Amino acid sequence: MGTPDFSVGTLEALIEAGHEIVLAVTQPDKPKGRGKTMQLPPVKEAALAHDIEVFQPRRVREPACIDYLRTFQADIIVVVAFGQILPGEILEMPPYGCVNVHASLLPKYRGAAPIQWAVMNGDRVSGVTTMRMDEGLDTGDIILREEVVLDPKETGGSLFEKLSAVGASLCVRTLSAIEDGSAVYTPQDHAAATKVGLIRKQFGHIDWNCPARQLECLIRGLNPWPSAYTKWKDKTLKIWDADVLPEDTDVPPGRVVKVTENAVHVQTGEGILVLNEVQLEGKKRMPCDAFLRGNSMREGDVFL
Repeated sequence: MGTPDFSVGTLEALIEAGHEIVLAVTQPDKPKGRGKTMQLPPVKEAALAHDIEVFQPRRVREPACIDYLRTFQADIIVVVAFGQILPGEILEMPPYGCVNVHASLLPKYRGAAPIQWAVMNGDRVSGVTTMRMDEGLDTGDIILREEVVLDPKETGGSLFEKLSAVGASLCVRTLSAIEDGSAVYTPQDHAAATKVGLIRKQFGHIDWNCPARQLECLIRGLNPWPSAYTKWKDKTLKIWDADVLPEDTDVPPGRVVKVTENAVHVQTGEGILVLNEVQLEGKKRMPCDAFLRGNSMREGDVFL
């Protein structure tokens, strides 16, 4: 059970390890773009390429869906970013239960978008956890965990790719441990849990009163989606890459304090944010030097 690109690596790894995938369960196709062309979930595309049957229920908890899943008599269900909460009838259906591949070091970052939150919060380490699912939100017993050290310039997109690969191999090792009886199930420390929610587009609107370090993490965490942005001369300016200078001026946050040949320095609530790569509304993303050759930005300009 899975839907986005993050899930595909695990599906491919399970196939390569010799497991028989009797069914791939994923979200329904969705219209996308101006033409509203129906887009297949990445897991569906991958499953069909391997001649695996695909099931796309709108609500997996409906009795008819549960009855249909039961006909496959699966030994175990692997869940990777499926996108729907599983009811107890499904969790208890397979003899070996349901195993979830979660992109954080549980109990930290239970819930949606743990990858982006790890970058946005400036974490030095993230990772993947496999757990035996229960009816709570990411509250099941931990089976295996693997840590990943974040690069100083880690983005939500780059960490997504790293953890997808780690999760795929970790899931294969987890199933091997369950199969040979060596798996250890460790209850989570619920008191140490951190819950996070969905990332929304408006999260990207930069509040220049925040510290520069916090904003730099936000920019990386929301790259590539939904991106961090500000307003300049009534136009949206997306910021794709920035650095931090631990110094301050006496001008208000959000004001341009310096423009060099290849960067724009902006005062924040604490420190200077140096813009390296930007994208003006209706234009392509580009290094700041290219942007400055075509746009007149000056010291004293205000970002909102």
